[in-house]
Amino acid sequence: MTVVHMNGGQIATQDSVAISREPTGRELHDGYLHGIQEVTLGLVQARGTALYLGPLELLRFGPATITGSAVEWPIVGGMTARAPGGSFRIEAAGGRLVASVDGYRPRLPLPLYALSQLPVHHLLTRLHLLRVRGREPAPGSAAAPHDRRRAAAVDVAFCFTLAGIAGRRRRLPLLLGIAAVYHVACWSTSGRTLGGLVVGERVVAVDGSQPSLMQSVVRLLSLPLAWITRRAVHDELAGTDVIIDSAP
Repeated sequence: MTVVHMNGGQIATQDSVAISREPTGRELHDGYLHGIQEVTLGLVQARGTALYLGPLELLRFGPATITGSAVEWPIVGGMTARAPGGSFRIEAAGGRLVASVDGYRPRLPLPLYALSQLPVHHLLTRLHLLRVRGREPAPGSAAAPHDRRRAAAVDVAFCFTLAGIAGRRRRLPLLLGIAAVYHVACWSTSGRTLGGLVVGERVVAVDGSQPSLMQSVVRLLSLPLAWITRRAVHDELAGTDVIIDSAP
């Protein structure tokens, strides 16, 4: 679940995932700064209480306040903040893990922020929350590898058919474009592609929720790694799983 509010140049956002075990505030504190490095594949580094992209200090936090089930950092600077103020909080409550930003003042103009920095923030926050949640308990019965291959074959054939209908010139770029839009749209709206409907499977986030648009993009972009390594790297990176679809 994602919520965004903008008021007077200040941003409030909230992302949450379902959990079965509620981590402590200390676990949430110790896990975040390390976890953000994992979900960005090391591109963003935590140094002290600040996040860096190479030599650039993206965001700097003040001393954290830790309670039994939550951690909260004040936002005190960094190149992405127009001015000190606001806070970042992660809390486990009511069977959900919630990450919220309140009172943040982005340096970018709000329209540009909404198109660039905000989607990245939601993606990285959601991926971190899903990693904290973990893959157990599983969101459903895992689809068998041979069924996943059958579904992929159906989807590839469908995309080739659409590309053939659309035109003969520049078929490869057209095919890739159709495949990208088709898969991202299907995964982020219902979790079901045509192949998934045929074999009875669907893509979900590891907490059982619908994958976000950006999760679906990450899953698509990392598919070549899955083909090379012959394991579901794309699901590991995107925080997703493929389960047997019990829906009618």
